[in-house]
Amino acid sequence: MDRLMAKPSGNVRWGIGILLGFGVIINYLDRTNISVAGSQMAADYGWSGTELGILFAAFSWTYTLMMIPVGIILDKIGVKWITRIVTILWSIATLCTALMGGFTGVLIMRMILGVAEAPGYPASAKATGYWFPLHERGLATSLFDGAAKLTSAIGVGICTWAILHWGWQGAFIVTGLLNLVYAAVYWFKYRDPSEHPKLSLEEREYIEKHGGQSQGGAEGSFLSNFMLLLRARKLWGFVIGYMAYGYANALMVSWLPAYMTKELHLSLAKGGLYTSIPWIIATLSEIIIGGWLLDKLITKGYPASKIRKIFLVAGMIIGCTLLLEPTTRDPNLIVVYLSIGLGGLAFASCVGWSIPAIIAPKGMVGSVSSVMNFFNNLMGATVPIITGFIVDKTGSFNSAFISAGVVLVIGICSYVFLLGDISQIKLNTKRDAAEQAEQAAPTL
Repeated sequence: MDRLMAKPSGNVRWGIGILLGFGVIINYLDRTNISVAGSQMAADYGWSGTELGILFAAFSWTYTLMMIPVGIILDKIGVKWITRIVTILWSIATLCTALMGGFTGVLIMRMILGVAEAPGYPASAKATGYWFPLHERGLATSLFDGAAKLTSAIGVGICTWAILHWGWQGAFIVTGLLNLVYAAVYWFKYRDPSEHPKLSLEEREYIEKHGGQSQGGAEGSFLSNFMLLLRARKLWGFVIGYMAYGYANALMVSWLPAYMTKELHLSLAKGGLYTSIPWIIATLSEIIIGGWLLDKLITKGYPASKIRKIFLVAGMIIGCTLLLEPTTRDPNLIVVYLSIGLGGLAFASCVGWSIPAIIAPKGMVGSVSSVMNFFNNLMGATVPIITGFIVDKTGSFNSAFISAGVVLVIGICSYVFLLGDISQIKLNTKRDAAEQAEQAAPTL
């Protein structure tokens, strides 16, 4: 590659990357808290596995329904103001969950939380596209996407500690207060590159010269551009593959703590520890493999599209290790299988979240991110309920793990045969259409 890799003296972009990462940690604490507190809540109120699954999924119903509108709003208004407002709203919803009594009250707060947190990931993807050149995009993406895995590890510990001290309500009070702290920090610290007072001209030129997304909207009618986007084969190859990842991830995020205590009969404290280990491995895998190693290979001159594609497919294949779970009841061996499987899925997810800012037409990163996340979160809206139903009917999680493995195989096929190379989607001209058809040829 061009010896562009001479770094600028400033590092404001990495401060922004860390800020986005902390935002996802806070965001995901609100998803982890109910997974950890759920067993005690169910015991207090006499909820069945299916009812608990509905509460696990309620967040995802509104989160998913808001996803497409959120993408449109982000592309029209921008990252800064949308995120400022919703961080305050989701903080209030989390705190109010501790005050609600019974099924209906908790259900309503989880649905409000889903609305408020819908912009989180698309906004982080859009901001990362603004702030980072292409050859730093892997590590930059791992800062916010890896934060989700880290939260599934540390969040279990934080929420378990809070529950042991203050009951299940403590999980929502502690995480809600942390949310408010982050809302204040983000309000004062985040700016887009064009308005950041500490961003030097040298660093701004470095970002723009080497693939940073331009700020501003797409040319022409947004609606016509969006409809053209939905016809792109490349988009659907990517979306179907990432949706398969979403199925397995939704199973792990919502039911893994209950699996450890209910299926393996571990104590709350030991179950929390055993739940944390696979997520710690996943976090390290994402940062080291999906972030640092991917960027290193691209910097050395390996073809970026091919390397990203290989990492995507390899991570999904490794994720199929989850199919081994039904073969043993040894908690230590299960943790090994889960750690390998989640480790693979983590670095595939990191590559996945770097892709919208690469394939999106100008001004449409929010739209591509939101379409991707809409279908991904259809899994989050349904998998917890499906899993709860399976557990109620079979008394075991085995079939749930097997179904996740089968869906991952479908996702692998979509990445291999539909996605094509990882390059910008062209929308408008006949020449663009011809180039897009050529790009859609299967490559690996």
